[in-house]
Amino acid sequence: MPTRFVFADEAGCFTFKRQQGASRYFMLCTLTTDDCSLASDLLHIRRELCASGSDCDKLHATEDKQATRDEVFKVLGKHSFRVDATILEKSKAQPQTRTTEPTFYQYAWYFHFKHVAPQILAQNTKLLITAAALGQNKTKAAFKQSLNNTAQQVALRSHWEVSFLESSKDPLLWAADYCAWAIQRKWERGDTKSYDLIKPAIKSEFDLWATGQTHYY
Repeated sequence: MPTRFVFADEAGCFTFKRQQGASRYFMLCTLTTDDCSLASDLLHIRRELCASGSDCDKLHATEDKQATRDEVFKVLGKHSFRVDATILEKSKAQPQTRTTEPTFYQYAWYFHFKHVAPQILAQNTKLLITAAALGQNKTKAAFKQSLNNTAQQVALRSHWEVSFLESSKDPLLWAADYCAWAIQRKWERGDTKSYDLIKPAIKSEFDLWATGQTHYY
């Protein structure tokens, strides 16, 4: 049975108030591929950084220097994958959807996967969903359970497994991080420079509450 790989990362924070540093949106971004050869090219970039004296255990768009970002986006452009993003404008989130961070995370995953799953699931294909681990040790289990619950609801007819990893452990999580970062820059700042470099791979940007008129803060 062939395996299709889904790598997920998020952008934005769980702060539900208007204050400096708080994001307007929370975004869930997935990168789907049948071929993980991209990992080798990303590892090469990391090794080159280490060889130049940089202390680098992973690639992370927010922290990487622009020269590194340029190399990563160049590599991303050479590979085939699909990117999907679900955008949640946090001020429109009803209070019951954000009682805890894992609860809001599960809402994001449910609506994301409900929209994306029909497009990526195929008969006789196993789905491996690898998500970047969130939270401290005491909350990681809750976040993972949120993702498991969503998979059970949406992908019941498919063979699937969930892997919740520290982002440093899989280069394709670095790729998902870069895609999420580029999409976030577009939505939060109107900056499309990096977004345009991956635009051919972006198959959906679902603004969940686009028609909502009520803001709760």
